[in-house]
Amino acid sequence: MVAYASEEDIRRWETEGRRDILAHIRSNETLWAGDRIMTVRGTYLSTCVFLNRDREGFFCTIYETRPQVCRSYEPGSSDICPQHETNR
Repeated sequence: MVAYASEEDIRRWETEGRRDILAHIRSNETLWAGDRIMTVRGTYLSTCVFLNRDREGFFCTIYETRPQVCRSYEPGSSDICPQHETNR
């Protein structure tokens, strides 16, 4: 199982019928490594697969049902946030 999705998150997505999220989580292609998202091959990803961008900036495509790690995240608390700020 992927570290950034808790058992509670997975149960919620199962109840909600969010096969899109579950398929990605269960593919085990990405993991949460401290304050970084990376592939199982060790490549750091610059963004979450559920983070998209439009003319106004970045937005989470699963915001209403995002995992607990995202709900608890404080902007600026890791190296990920500054990367997105410079890409706007």
